[in-house]
Amino acid sequence: MAELVRPPRLSAGARVAVVATSGPVQEERLQAGLDVLRGWDLDPVAAPHALARDAELGYLAGSDAERAADLQRAWCDPSVSAVLCARGGYGAQRLVDLLDWEAMRAAGPKVFVGFSDATVLHEAFATRLGLATLYGPVAAGADFVKSTEAQEHLRATLLAPETVRTIASRGTALVGGRATGVTVGGCLRLLATGIGTPHTHTGTRGGLLLLEDVGEAPYSLDRSITQLLRSGLLDGVAGILLGSWDRCGPYERLRPMLLDRLGGLGVPVLEEFGFGHCEAALTMPLGVAAELDADAGTLTLREPALS
Repeated sequence: MAELVRPPRLSAGARVAVVATSGPVQEERLQAGLDVLRGWDLDPVAAPHALARDAELGYLAGSDAERAADLQRAWCDPSVSAVLCARGGYGAQRLVDLLDWEAMRAAGPKVFVGFSDATVLHEAFATRLGLATLYGPVAAGADFVKSTEAQEHLRATLLAPETVRTIASRGTALVGGRATGVTVGGCLRLLATGIGTPHTHTGTRGGLLLLEDVGEAPYSLDRSITQLLRSGLLDGVAGILLGSWDRCGPYERLRPMLLDRLGGLGVPVLEEFGFGHCEAALTMPLGVAAELDADAGTLTLREPALS
């Protein structure tokens, strides 16, 4: 896999747009997230439909057209340096084909941050724009507004990325060893359901694959990983980092399945790395060359996540 273009780091006073790309957002959490960003001396602005809710489909933050317009308007606004997702949920898949990718390419590289349902957008930014992104906390997420650790790691990644070249965790080796490659991945279900669509990666050969999910039983996660295996998406993967599995059952039941499905690949696998749906979630760069040391529990970036 090839490295992607790293967008510029943020500086004091940078304007940051917060966009609801998926599910509805709670106003108090949005305001709390905006306050956190203001505390970093940034200039956060909420997109026009950040607090909208689709009248018919209440699980969406406004209509597909409204969410797509908010994202494209923010990305193409020359005064905006970064776009942060407000929350996850569901809906990003519905808007990704409504975006004018040529206009967004012309707007130049910017920082994009989100996780979970935003996986489909990370994939699209990579395949359509050749852009590295940040798989990190959402601005109006409960874990983000309550976790100083998650806030600090995102702040450092945005404003002083050279200080977080090595990302360490309390994770342990499911399969030991070291590997180098370009980071890719995100939420397991989104990766599995994206197979065959225009914006998904066609493979992870030579890559370091990040996987995490929430609210899925072990057999359901098994099904999604098996889909990745059968599709050929994992052929030639260099290493794997496993994040959080919140509400996926006791980990002692999940671990044997992960070892069964991934252990046979013959590559290092680091478990419980601490990104995704968890407290103190780490911000993980996607599209950046790095070295995985499963035994040490570290991911070391060849260069800072942002230029």
